[in-house]
Amino acid sequence: MEALHLFTVLISSILPLLPFLQISLAAHIDTITLIQSLTDDGNKITLISQSQTFELGFFSPGNSTNRYIGIWYKRKPETVVWVANRNSPLIDSNGELTIREENLVLLNHTRGIVWSSNISSGVAKSPVALLLDSGNLVLQEQESTDHNVYLWQSFDYPTDTLLLGMKLGWDLSTGFDGYLTSWKSADDPSIGDVTYRMRTISGLSQTVLTVGLTRKFRSGIWNGIRYSGLVILRDYQELSIKAFKYFNVFNEKQAYQMLQTVDNSVVSILNLNQSGFVQHLNLRNDSSEWAVMYTLPNDQKCDSYNYCGANAICTSTKYPVLCECLKGFTPRSQEEWIGLTWSKGCERKIPLDCRKGEGFVKVAEVKLPDLLEFSSNKSMSLKECEQGCLNNCSCKAYANSDVTNGGSGCLMWFGDLIDIRDVNVKGSEQDLYIRLSASEIKSIHDSDKRKKLYIILSASLTSGTCLCGVALWCLIWNLKKGKSNDEDIDLPTFDLATIITATNNFSPSNLVGAGGFGPVYKGKLSTGQDIAVKRLSKSSTQGLKEFKNEVELIAKLQHRNLVALLGCCIQREEKILIYEYMPNKSLDHYIFDGKRSTTLPWEKHFDIIRGIARGLLYLHQDSKLQIVHRDLKASNILLDNNLNPKISDFGLARTFNDDEKEAITRRIVGTYGYISPEYAIDGKFSVKSDVFSFGVLLLETLSGKKNRSFNHPDHHHNLLGHAWLLWNEDKALDLMDAYFNDSYVESQVLRCIQVGLLCVQKFAHDRPTMSSIVFMLENEGAILPQPKQPGFFVERSSSDEGSTSLVHQVSHSENVVTVTMPYGR
Repeated sequence: MEALHLFTVLISSILPLLPFLQISLAAHIDTITLIQSLTDDGNKITLISQSQTFELGFFSPGNSTNRYIGIWYKRKPETVVWVANRNSPLIDSNGELTIREENLVLLNHTRGIVWSSNISSGVAKSPVALLLDSGNLVLQEQESTDHNVYLWQSFDYPTDTLLLGMKLGWDLSTGFDGYLTSWKSADDPSIGDVTYRMRTISGLSQTVLTVGLTRKFRSGIWNGIRYSGLVILRDYQELSIKAFKYFNVFNEKQAYQMLQTVDNSVVSILNLNQSGFVQHLNLRNDSSEWAVMYTLPNDQKCDSYNYCGANAICTSTKYPVLCECLKGFTPRSQEEWIGLTWSKGCERKIPLDCRKGEGFVKVAEVKLPDLLEFSSNKSMSLKECEQGCLNNCSCKAYANSDVTNGGSGCLMWFGDLIDIRDVNVKGSEQDLYIRLSASEIKSIHDSDKRKKLYIILSASLTSGTCLCGVALWCLIWNLKKGKSNDEDIDLPTFDLATIITATNNFSPSNLVGAGGFGPVYKGKLSTGQDIAVKRLSKSSTQGLKEFKNEVELIAKLQHRNLVALLGCCIQREEKILIYEYMPNKSLDHYIFDGKRSTTLPWEKHFDIIRGIARGLLYLHQDSKLQIVHRDLKASNILLDNNLNPKISDFGLARTFNDDEKEAITRRIVGTYGYISPEYAIDGKFSVKSDVFSFGVLLLETLSGKKNRSFNHPDHHHNLLGHAWLLWNEDKALDLMDAYFNDSYVESQVLRCIQVGLLCVQKFAHDRPTMSSIVFMLENEGAILPQPKQPGFFVERSSSDEGSTSLVHQVSHSENVVTVTMPYGR
């Protein structure tokens, strides 16, 4: 009896401690066995891999209250990389992950199965679930001596993330397809509309990104070295060799791609997000933030599937005309093509008739057309492929399927050629050979003969006397130089009838602005595209020189913060420029109107300021031509659909040579209130003249006041002088437009005011460059110098009207030209 009593006392003392013992033991498990389970009871019990890298447990994504079983990185940031029950969430915290009837199963509060590993019955005797250091959740036989044999593994069922060692592709023996699917949203991990998978046909493989039923991007086929269309790979190839390896396996049993690490200090994953992008992310051991190595599609134009339509090629180095018809083809809709709408693609100029004399023209270094109507033969050489295509009247083009070892394999296309782009990746050239009619081949051969004849003739001429040779060279050079003035501009031309139709015969109801150049009209092409039509006025103070200057300059520029010139029209007496239409008009339309100003919060004002700075930096430093705009002002900053700023009006712009720092002119052009002192007084201009104008524009944007017409009851300074006074009195924030209220960030505003004052300093050599300005605006921690007195910091007499400020200081005031575009185009 005493023994029984002691046993009862012992049991009663241990029972209260059992829950704590269970938590302690459970918190350190790395396996689930037949007698163990993982419960979602609020104790945050999880399964952790041995290296403490990955963790498996219950979680609720974002703002959702639903519960899921998932795997995430245990270190910061806790990134979820796999979800088991993504389409079958638990609605409460009573779930349990356990092993039942040989399967790993997830049970709900009624003990019903909501998810299962679903392996066949009778396969396992004593299965255990284990979370490996790779992030792979596996089910294997407990007594098995081979720990690499799995009954089931999560790596076979990827969700939105490809981990190192996980396969994206096919098991050809079973037909199993492992691919990525996006979450529906940040709060919902169920299967979304975006997929990224490997497509394999006739032994050829390529990856395809699809949104719903629409292809968004394809990589191009694997050509033995890389996926031919992944242009972005060339930009990080050296880095990838040091950090990770990119495996591609193609044989009779498997076709897949896989990432493996080279540097253990770096983690690499491929993630598919619900916005329709694939991102290659890296995480270093000493970092808590993922670094984006590349994004697919990378180029939102040429990487977009079939962006140029059938039988056309997208060339990313050309702008704004990205698309060109392949040799022997012409646009299906010439009018839409001129309007930069390319989706209808191209059609043959001369139909093929399979007559003798047909041949091929080479298009070098491209992403080959999509594998739609095609055939493949891996044993044929390129020469055999050419002959095979020529013998088949339905064959439209051919290429090698493998570029290694000089090239091998044969691909033939029998329909339209879809989704071609330039690649230009040396060492993996893949050329496409397009079939042309006999007459076109004859024309090409005749042209080649003429070129050879010209070379022979040139060689003969150069063997003559030195004087004749030099004279002939000078003559040809001068002829070419004379031609180039009119022919070097690579810009589409619009027919006058098209412009008249688009603007309803320049109807006053279509008028959206006017300036020194002339009126600006809104137009609509037959494609539905809105355009801005800038028409040179016969009474304009700007003539053909300014017109040609704008065309020549802006046609060679491309930047997201510069307005895009779509084309021009020079017909009869008309001189017309056609731009992309800016529905949100110009910046002055907002900052100088109190009601409209309230529609733009401080954050958007700050974005606009930085966008203008980046556009100027491109003009001054990053473009092929160093350009001084000379008329930067609020009305020349146009805003697109998303209120992104675009610099416009290049009629007064000037180019500088690399060794040219400053120029002098007797003809002072620009707009009062924005032109710099050295330009207004001495006619000297440089990139620092644009910096001064940018400073004025920045201070105007912050204050909502115009520099030229600014008036203050306590003094007679302009806006620059007022800002200078406030800065010296430590009252700089008083400059801010009252409409910003509490939406602004004080440190950003003060930094902008200081940058603005640095830009408008009296002497040009004191002003910062645009590269320094961009750095100061983009970096919160940047140390800024103290500004000196601004230019035009003078008192106006109280009788002077604000609108006439600075006029008396401009020595050539009679030559000042105001080029104003007050409304959007």
